Amino acid sequence: MSLDVLAISTHPDDVEIACGGTLALLTARGRQVGILHLTCGEAGTRGTPEERRLEAETAATALGVSELGFLDLGDGQLRTGTAEEELLIARLRHWRPRLVLGPAPRDRHPDHGRAHRLVEDACFYSGLARRGSGEPHRPAAVFSYMQHDPFEPSFIVDVTSVWERKLEALAAYESQLHQQGSERDEPPTKVASPEYRSAIEGRARHYGQLINVAFGEPFGSRLPLSVADPLELVPGGLS
Repeated sequence: MSLDVLAISTHPDDVEIACGGTLALLTARGRQVGILHLTCGEAGTRGTPEERRLEAETAATALGVSELGFLDLGDGQLRTGTAEEELLIARLRHWRPRLVLGPAPRDRHPDHGRAHRLVEDACFYSGLARRGSGEPHRPAAVFSYMQHDPFEPSFIVDVTSVWERKLEALAAYESQLHQQGSERDEPPTKVASPEYRSAIEGRARHYGQLINVAFGEPFGSRLPLSVADPLELVPGGLS
């Protein structure tokens, strides 16, 4: 099989928070999109691995993704050795994505930075015929989505038309994110606070404003992006 886009998440809820709108936009346009969670969030303060897996499945349905997978690379101590690379290479060669979306090089959670290096390395090694088993495949590009720590984005995706679908995916994570009118008897965390939930929308509005839309999701690219027609970069709307 062949995916257009594979979003790789360190923990369930990472990609939905960071780029759920982009994934919903792609599936609405008929793209084949997959999500791969590197852990089940078993070291998290709230929820159980089983609950988080069910939440991830519900969120994936809301976003319309065609493939969903999980690895067991160790939440809170993400392993990034040769064995872990081989597991990720096997998924890349099975799904054969043209584009991979992954964590940024540095972020508040140490697992996210580790995951960035693992994803970049595995995407390269996956193209080597003498590394691992299966037919080699190297994604054409790897872009980083923004989680906690900001960075200067290479581009911003307008997700205004699918914002409600992103909110539907976030609503699936009852154990992790603040839900209006719902209280759980579990320890408070930064991510589960009302302020963090408001910040998700605030960030999307900020980056949307930069491109003259209501909601935007920022991404980083390590390499320059190729543009066939410079006029495609000219923003519409108000200047």
